[in-house]
Amino acid sequence: MTKIILDCDPGHDDAVALLLALGNPGIDLLGVTTVGGNQTLDKVTRNAQVVLELAGHTEVPVYPGCNRPLVRDVEVAADIHGSTGMDVRGIELPEPSVEVQDSHAVDFIIDTVMSNEPGTVTLVPTGPLTNIALAARKEPRIVERVREVVLMGGGYHQGNWSAVAEFNIKVDPEAAHIVFGEAWPVTMVGLDLTHQALATAEVEERFRAMGTPLGDFVVGLFGFFREAYRENQGFDDPPVHDPCTIAYLIDPAIVRTVKAPVQVELSGALTTGMTVTDFRAPASDDCHTQVATTLDHAAFWDLVVDAVGALSGCED
Repeated sequence: MTKIILDCDPGHDDAVALLLALGNPGIDLLGVTTVGGNQTLDKVTRNAQVVLELAGHTEVPVYPGCNRPLVRDVEVAADIHGSTGMDVRGIELPEPSVEVQDSHAVDFIIDTVMSNEPGTVTLVPTGPLTNIALAARKEPRIVERVREVVLMGGGYHQGNWSAVAEFNIKVDPEAAHIVFGEAWPVTMVGLDLTHQALATAEVEERFRAMGTPLGDFVVGLFGFFREAYRENQGFDDPPVHDPCTIAYLIDPAIVRTVKAPVQVELSGALTTGMTVTDFRAPASDDCHTQVATTLDHAAFWDLVVDAVGALSGCED
């Protein structure tokens, strides 16, 4: 099993990433840390609690983290994720019984990495990289102990929060600069890959056919997400970004990668937050970054459907 900390800002696609991590036997979810991103910290933390409640995994600890970027003003993605950060269509979400821990997310990340054997804990950030950057700065020894960082963010040819920058990187580029600059292995699962992870009508029907509260929850997520993406970014079907990170950890054949140097632009008048990826030559042996390029769409959704089915007590 792959031990992970999921550092997230739920978020519709973060919610699906949580379900995939909880429902797949290859993933050992050590804890959930939250960061201000898609919505404010209090809202995304509550959303994490709600998803754990719906999934029947109230034992997973939740640690709130940073409520703002390192140096920049707060930006949220209400146009995409709604006023709660996880608006749904057609269902009422439960009051969560999952407790929020007193410890800060950054301290949980550090303590967990330092208390486990080196090379056994993977960090999976699916929101702005503020918590991960601060953990690396507060306790630099975690960098050599982390197995790898598999993040949803960036894009080597595509942007969404600007013409060339993706939301998670754009809202806290200084944190991203730190994370990409450390010596740990980094896999960037960016928009070039995640725009292939479309929740089509056929995909949605597989969750509806389960006839379970959790399947209905996923349908409700897609219902709001589809409308938001159609209105704001012109997608007929919404790209479900974040679970692609978990799919990569479960089966790397589903998410193909290419090793290449990646740097984060901090000062461009039009390009701040761009993840500049250099494909001009084969990467050197000491290159510690790679980018996701090609998704096996059918296999990806099979993983997600199977995970939700397992959590629901049924099979696809």
